This record gives sequence, structure tokens and C-alpha cells, in this order.
Amino acid sequence: MSAELMVLLIVIVTALAFDFTNGFHDTANAMATSIATGALKPKTAVALSGVLNLIGAFLSVSVAATVAKGIVNLTEVSGQPLLVIVFAGLVGGILWNLLTWLLGLPSSSSHALFGGLIGSTIAALGWNGVIWASGSEGVLIKIVLPAFLAPVIAAMVAALGTFLVYRITHGVDKAKTDEGFRWGQIGSASLVSLAHGTNDAQKTMGIIFLALVAYGSLEADDHMPLWVMTACAVAIALGTYLGGWRIIRTLGKGLVEIESPQGLAAESTSAAIILTSAHFGLPLSTTQTATGAILGTGLGKGAEVRWRVMGRMAVAWLLTLPMAGIVGAICWAIANFIGGLPGVLVVFGILIAGALGIYLRSRRDPVGTHNVNEWPEGQPQSPIDQNHAG
Repeated sequence: MSAELMVLLIVIVTALAFDFTNGFHDTANAMATSIATGALKPKTAVALSGVLNLIGAFLSVSVAATVAKGIVNLTEVSGQPLLVIVFAGLVGGILWNLLTWLLGLPSSSSHALFGGLIGSTIAALGWNGVIWASGSEGVLIKIVLPAFLAPVIAAMVAALGTFLVYRITHGVDKAKTDEGFRWGQIGSASLVSLAHGTNDAQKTMGIIFLALVAYGSLEADDHMPLWVMTACAVAIALGTYLGGWRIIRTLGKGLVEIESPQGLAAESTSAAIILTSAHFGLPLSTTQTATGAILGTGLGKGAEVRWRVMGRMAVAWLLTLPMAGIVGAICWAIANFIGGLPGVLVVFGILIAGALGIYLRSRRDPVGTHNVNEWPEGQPQSPIDQNHAG
């Protein structure tokens, strides 16, 4: 086995590992409100979400094409140097995903991936190595602009939807209303899960496609191989089934006290926006969309919003791209300094050590099905404040 093939295999394994973390990091986007309102039991919710993520991954490859061809300038690099850039970017994305999971912060897995990849590309090729803008393509148009617009639009639509729902059902028996909306939530949460698989699994497909192009197995204009689609679909589904309980608790109980009509409004809004973005090939942050929608339901109902929690989420959103980029750049520098396969193996070892350390730290304050709907006493603001975020 050649060194370059070994590097390719490591990149593919790391990409699937990222896809797995994406699954459990983003389970909350679809199921947090359904779990919080009691529409679905926690284990049933994550199992249903996992299956629908698996199905959704096969519905489109438009986002994958954006990731594969719209970030790194492929005229500037190819072969093993491109593989190392992709690998370093993946490591940056995984470590940021795990850190924000530990803190219970619903940051964007998509932006962690893009940030890591952009950082490693800049470190290797300079600013010209990144496709910042090219007509209607490029990082600024496809990634940065939607990042600012998605949560705002989601909040506005969900606020309006929530306001109308409560106006229409005013005077109706609350018990009957809640029961009906809980049934509706099952459908809307399922649609969000399907949309998440359609949007997020494709990002890892795009990364693996990029690696295969670098290795020479594929041309940039080739179709996505079925085995890549299948592997990514299974990885994100398994991660989703694991359940990101720490983030589910923050979204379901930390931001707004959710009732079933709000949950239906939030999930319907998220699904509509995510599916629309997937259709147009926009690698949207499902996390920011879902969070914006939940915030909007609080505003639409006139309920209390924990703005300090929202503020910390917003800070995490702003930090995700640059911090994952810094980690990606450092990982590329380490791999490049050592050189070749040994450099990649050293960075791979750093990834394993970092992931293990974060996991062991999480065991000091476990969050699972037993306490996912219990917001810690004395913490109206944020899981980070007392290192209690699960």
C-alpha cells in the first residue's frame, strides 16, 4: 500500500468520523422541541431521526457539489498536498464540534467543517487558495451570507407562525390543543430530520469526493459514487441515533420554555428553510436555522427568552469559522512540518487524544435520557456559566 493511498484512507475515515459527530451534534435541531414537549420519548425521537437522516442523505447531491468544488481552488493544488489540506480541515471541524458539544452549545457543524477547511487551505496556499467569490459561487455567497440570513429569517417566520397558531386556537380547550399539536410535531420533526440528512450528510460526501479527486480516482465533473453516499448516510444516521443529549437539553429547555404549538411552528419553519437551501445547493447551517426558529416561537408567543443563553450561542456561531480555521491551520502546519504519511499520522493521533480527553471530561457531568428535560437549577442563563452544560 502506497503512502498516498494510506493518506486517502485516513482522510475518508476522518471524514466519516466528522459525519458521525455531525449526527449527534445536530440531533437537537430536529428533536429537541419534540422531546421537550413530550411529543416523543427521547429514545424514540433519536431512533426516528436516525432513520430519516439515513433516507434524506440520498435525496440530493447539490450541496455536496458546492462543498467539493466551491471552497478550495483546485487549480492551485492536487494530489497528496490537497489530501493533507482536507485532512487538517476535518480535524479542525471535529475538535470544534466535540468542544461545543461538551459545553452544550448548538454551534454549526457545517461552519466547523468549512472553517477547518478554509483555515488549512489558507495555511497551505495563502488567501488565493480559497474561492471567496466567483459570480454566484464562493465562500462569501454560499456560506457566509446564508449564515447571517438563515437564523433571522427562521426567527421571523416562526414568530409569525406561532402568533397565528395561538390566535387561531384561542378559546379551544388547552388539553385537546396540546394533544393535537404533539401529533403534528411528530410529522414536523420527522421532516426536519429528513431535511437534515439531505443537507448535512452531503457536506461530508463533498469532502470525500474532493479527496478522491485529489487522489486521482475521480474527475471534478464526475458523479457522486454510490458507496460514498451510502457510507455518509450510515455515519450521520448512527451519530444521530447516539443522541446529542447535552445540546438537546440546551435547545429544548435552555432558550425558551416550549409548548407543543411552538414546537410545531419551529420544526415546520426549519424544515421548509433547510429543504429550500438544499434544493439550491446552499450548505446552510441547520443548527442556526433551528435555533432561530425556536427563538422566534418565544417571541411570537410573548414568552420569556433566556437572552444570555442566546448571546452565548451567538458568540459560538461567530467563533466557529475562525476557531475551527485556526485549528485546521495548526494541524496542516504540523503535518507539513513533519511531512508525508508520518505527519498525517501524528495529527491523527492528536485528534484521537483530543476526542478522548473531551469524552472523559463529559463523563463528570453526564446528560442522557434521564435528565435531558431538566434545566439545571440556578442556571437561567447558560450551560457554560458553571461548567454545567451538558
